[in-house]
Amino acid sequence: MRTNDMRIERVDFNTQDQDYRTPIKFGGIAVNKATILTVSIHAKLPDGKGATGWGSMPLGNVWSFPSKTLNYAQTLEGLRLCAALCAKTWRNQNDWGHPMEIGHQVDQSLASIANKATETLELPEPIPVLAAMVANSAFDAALHDAYGKLHEKSTWKCYGPEYLPSDLSLFLGGGFEGERLENHTTTKPAPSLPLYHLVGALDPLGKSDLRTPVKDGFPETLEEWIPFNGLTHLKIKLNGEDIGWDVQRVLNVESITAKAQKALGIKSWHYSLDFNEKCPSVEALLEFLAKLKERGPAAYARVAYIEQPTKRDLKADKANRMHKVSELIPVVIDESLVNLETLMLAREMGYTGAALKACKGQTQSLLMAAAARKWGMFLCVQDLTCPGMSLVQSASLASHIQGVSALEANARQYMPLANREWEAAHPGLFIIKDGLVRTSSLIGPGLCTEPPNQTN
Repeated sequence: MRTNDMRIERVDFNTQDQDYRTPIKFGGIAVNKATILTVSIHAKLPDGKGATGWGSMPLGNVWSFPSKTLNYAQTLEGLRLCAALCAKTWRNQNDWGHPMEIGHQVDQSLASIANKATETLELPEPIPVLAAMVANSAFDAALHDAYGKLHEKSTWKCYGPEYLPSDLSLFLGGGFEGERLENHTTTKPAPSLPLYHLVGALDPLGKSDLRTPVKDGFPETLEEWIPFNGLTHLKIKLNGEDIGWDVQRVLNVESITAKAQKALGIKSWHYSLDFNEKCPSVEALLEFLAKLKERGPAAYARVAYIEQPTKRDLKADKANRMHKVSELIPVVIDESLVNLETLMLAREMGYTGAALKACKGQTQSLLMAAAARKWGMFLCVQDLTCPGMSLVQSASLASHIQGVSALEANARQYMPLANREWEAAHPGLFIIKDGLVRTSSLIGPGLCTEPPNQTN
């Protein structure tokens, strides 16, 4: 036991359902609601000082547990049980340590948690470890938040040798001797980051596309969202299995965006492309890019990166190597990234970037960020439609990892009312006018995830 170590004293959690104002399409499935997990962990230092940390995350079952045999309720039940088993695991953590050490120890049990939940529910297919990671992420964030509060400073100031003596070889093994976490993070947040706005496959681009207006006072089309938030970065969801539709979708986005940006006097903007693993092959992806470049060279030039275009099971999909694509545009691993092994395999297969997500856990995200940076990979921080507290976690991650240049945050589009109570505490994160997420409120203590209405 070191003087700066922490130990968990109590773990509590609850869930709350939240409806979307408009549906989002994930991998061919339209989603219109979310279940939000919120966690508190009370911990103490050796001198008896105590503090409570907070974490939250949507239980994104459609994204983390896609299934062709189980329905939404069944996969959600799997995530719920994983969360309950994670809580039990955290309550059994009696060791003293740094949150990276404790969090990494729990991470090693997530495959067993997924297997146990599968067996308990007698499911016909296994719960993926990615689903257990999502269920665990709020607990992990609460742990890191508590640690910063115990030391009355930003958690990001607690990753140096005074608090974490070990180098990264403790977590990542050989090849990381001498690599330290603080060399890949910053103690202060980047002042601002461009906001990536999601253009979902079901989202109307212009007024002519709007079939069922919500009429709730928020923008309802892309052409309305661009001036409302001053957007300069758009993430475009694509089909993957229909090259013609995908090319035309990007061209339609470009047409609407060019008109809106001209009115605002904006000359430079960017796209990312997300195929939700639906591209049948790397050849199909190359064909799409060739046709997009031919028909819309300006739109093609705006593509900053492509998110994991083909199947997430890289071991079973080794034929789809991304080297030829990544020579043109960075290709990032997303759903496949669950540990160092998958990051190494992705590099071998030609992926040149990694998508970090708060929903995979603070501990895991920091380790993968450090490994990716060591290997010179492109980094981005992606969203799980994170509202409120979970967006604070995600923004904190994005603004403290060296090399991250933008942040996706789309709960403001699909569940803005869930953000309302957080606007006063973090206006720069939740009120966007010039396309930038501003981070001046993310200076501690902890991860700044204390609920606005919380009374101690």
